[in-house]
Amino acid sequence: MLKMQDVNVRVSSNLGEVQILKNINLTLEKNKIYVITGPNGGGKSTIGKSIMGIYQVQEGDIFLEEEKITSLSITERAKRGIGYAFQTPARFKGLKVEDLLKLAAKDNPVNLYELLYDVGLCAQDYLHRDIDSTISGGELKRIEIASILAQNPKVAVFDEPEAGIDLWSFQRLTETFENLHKKYETTIVIISHQERILKLADQVILVKDGEISEITSHEKFLQHIAILDSECSCHNNCVKGGVLDVDNY
Repeated sequence: MLKMQDVNVRVSSNLGEVQILKNINLTLEKNKIYVITGPNGGGKSTIGKSIMGIYQVQEGDIFLEEEKITSLSITERAKRGIGYAFQTPARFKGLKVEDLLKLAAKDNPVNLYELLYDVGLCAQDYLHRDIDSTISGGELKRIEIASILAQNPKVAVFDEPEAGIDLWSFQRLTETFENLHKKYETTIVIISHQERILKLADQVILVKDGEISEITSHEKFLQHIAILDSECSCHNNCVKGGVLDVDNY
């Protein structure tokens, strides 16, 4: 479905040019869930943004269904079937949920009631609501997921979808991803540290220092984390509140 081949990404900073990704080689298959995890600053989000075209690669190529999309813009990639959800979804003053979903769907034949149902929201309660401060963080995350599904994407990237939402909303969010995986053929890429999200993965991709250090099953990854936890002097450094300290992996 999607392939990254020898991808390198550098960005400019006050200290000069900094290399964020180093020779990334990755193949994502159709209708699978991939969770990208790793230490903060290791390059996880940069991989997602490179797939979407938010960051342009300096060397290497990205292919979607064997078409080279390396030089395509964000808009062109979206038209090809790539969707991206930011950590903090935007609130559109004066725009209703129905309007957002219709804009996202464009010419796609979608049922807005089914879309909202698929993400755990009642259409009668939400379609005509304004996307403003009355919408909670968890609700907004699910509305954003619905807007991405309206695009009928081939690949959907979610950057730390658990950020800024409460425990109840997080539980509903993981259920939403499980249901989407069963119903849709979209390749789902989730960037996360959360154990519950890691358990959804067909494969876990560990990224450290701008490189892919390992691709494994969630069972093996979590088993290794559990071993580290049992050997840790204080135990709280490895798993705390369901957030994994992958710096020690």
